[in-house]
Formats: sequence, structure tokens, C-alpha cells
Amino acid sequence: MNNVILIRFNEIHLKGGNKKYFTKLLLNNIKDALQGVDCKVENIQNRLLVRNYENDDEIIEKLKCVFGVHSISRAVELDNDEKIIKNYVANLHIDGSFKCNVNRADKSFPVKSNDFAADLGEIVLNNNKNARVDIHNPEITINVDIRETGKTYVFNELIYAYSGLPLGEHRDGLLLLSGGIDSPVAGFCMAKRGLRQDILHFDSFPYTSKLAKEKVITLAKKIKTFIGAKYMYICSMTKLQEEFHVNCSTEYAINLLRRSMIRVANALCKKYKYKTIVTGESLGQVASQTIESLTTTNAVAEFPIMRPLISFNKNEIIKIAKEIGTFETSILPYEDCCTVFLPRNPVIKPKIKDAEKEEGKIDLVALLSFIIDNIEIIEL
Repeated sequence: MNNVILIRFNEIHLKGGNKKYFTKLLLNNIKDALQGVDCKVENIQNRLLVRNYENDDEIIEKLKCVFGVHSISRAVELDNDEKIIKNYVANLHIDGSFKCNVNRADKSFPVKSNDFAADLGEIVLNNNKNARVDIHNPEITINVDIRETGKTYVFNELIYAYSGLPLGEHRDGLLLLSGGIDSPVAGFCMAKRGLRQDILHFDSFPYTSKLAKEKVITLAKKIKTFIGAKYMYICSMTKLQEEFHVNCSTEYAINLLRRSMIRVANALCKKYKYKTIVTGESLGQVASQTIESLTTTNAVAEFPIMRPLISFNKNEIIKIAKEIGTFETSILPYEDCCTVFLPRNPVIKPKIKDAEKEEGKIDLVALLSFIIDNIEIIEL
């Protein structure tokens, strides 16, 4: 009899011929998450297993942050032997309502699932005077998972994780991380679909403070575990914004800034082989997020722009931000570059040709070349 941690996945089961690839990916991600923790991780046929550990609480907290993990259980590992399993269950202390669930993946096991569950329930009743059966709303569920490997796992807890797909091997996404609530959540949501991302942040020092920059670096470190980030690029937009402010229509300031951000992201995607850009935009939330504004921004994109929050309302976004631990940092009162030279009445239905006309008033190519050449790179 061994104490183990049992790990289950769900969406990977739907991957058909690619299931083996995704399972291996998840196994490697779990090993990465548990790096430095003394334990052993195994693949045991449609389950993953952690054994030979000391601190199960630490391991479970780390596993909960690994995308692809559906649920986790502290379990006892027994041989697929009817007598051994019954003897173990006979020694369980059950005080209150319970039920027994049996999963017989090993079809050579001599007793069918429902019959064995009934047998185990009777054993519990005979050995616990305060136990009573409740199949609908039990206080305790005794799960018996009889695997094809010749081992059975008995457990009574299910700790749910984020599910989704395991992070890919390569950092294919570039997350535009502001200092606000939305963009860290956007990165989290895309990571849940398996997109590993690095981070791009825009600042406007000295119009934005060093504290604002430190705030975003803190955010980046909070979400790097989820999104698999290794690098953070910090790009100063100060010179460009000053040129927009002096030479261009103020009502187009935000749209011109957003288009320039995407152009910088384009350049980084080309240089470092990213395949997509991720933003925290939500339709209609602010002036730069109307359909027309998003269309104007899309016009300069050379790579797909992923907007996972596009249909979310603010309360839904805040709920996730609190859950992943970024909310309190995001609401710290430090400005970001989008608040610099903010127009009183920004255009809400911009036209691409008008944005291009405004950009023609400055030497945009030279300015973008300058700021791209001076990007700061931080290894997280």
C-alpha cells in the first residue's frame, strides 16, 4: 500500500490520434511545475501519478496551476485484488452519510462495478455504526479506481484544477500586458487553450512613473507560471506619443497609439518567431474597443490578434483576476501609457483612411524604428 497523488485530465481524451502527444506534453509540464520538489511523476494509462513525495500540499498547489489537469486526489495505491481492496475499505472510519463509486477500467477484475460498489458499501455499514448510505448527497464518497495496470486507487476527495489544454512546447504568443485588470486575464485565458506566451509592455516614462513599470513587472511575474513566459519586452512610446500630441488630431490619439503598438508587436513576432498577438480588449468597454476602433487597429496587424475577453463584462473579468491573484496588483493607482495625452473626446468610430492621414503627419517609420531598437528585454 502506497500513498500517491492521482491526476486526471479530460479534454485530452478528445484528441484521438494526438492524445499521446498531449499527454506527454502535460506530463512534461507537470515535471517542470514540480522542479525542485522531491517526487516522481508517472504516466499510468489515462492517469498521471505522483509518488515518493513528502509534502503533498505543496505538490497539489503547484498542480492546480498546470493547464490540462482536471482534478487531483490524494489516494492509496493497492493491488487489483478483491480481498485486499475489501480489507482496506473495512478499516476506513466513516461517520455520516456515504456512497461507494467503483470504476472498473480493468475488465478482467472478477466483480462488476455496481456489484462491487454494493459489496464495499455493505462492508462500510458493518464496520461503522454511525455510517449511512446516501447515493444522492453523501458527505463522503469512497472512490475505487481499478486500473488496467494492475493497481487500484482509493480516494475520497476531488480537488479541481483549471482543466483546458497543456501549454505548448514553444512560446507562440505575445501578450500585450498593460497595468490594468484585463490583460493578465487575457493571457491566462489563452494559456488555458495551450498558448505559451511572452510579454510586451509599453510605457511612457517620464509621463508614467517608475512605480508603474515595477507594477507591471510584478504582474508579469504573477502570471508567468500560468502562461509559461520567459521574456518580457518593455517598449517606451514616449517620443511617438509626443509627436502624435503635437502634430496629429487629439481625438485620434488612442487609435494611433494602438496601431503603433500592434506595429511594434509585428516587429517582435517577426524577429522572435511568435505566431499571434494577445490583447485584453473587450468589445465596447472603452472608446478604443468599438468595432470601428478594433477594425482600425486590425488593419495594421500582420499576425492574428487573439482577444479572449471580447465578450466578457467587467465583473466576469474581475472574478478571474481575483482567482488568479492579479487583481490587487492591477488596481494599484499607477498610470499606464494609454492615459498619457488622453483626449477629452476620443473618436469612437474611426476610419482607417483618417488614421492613415494622421500618421502621415509624422515620420512614423523612423520613430517606430527608433523605439523598436531601444526595447528593453527582461528575463523573468
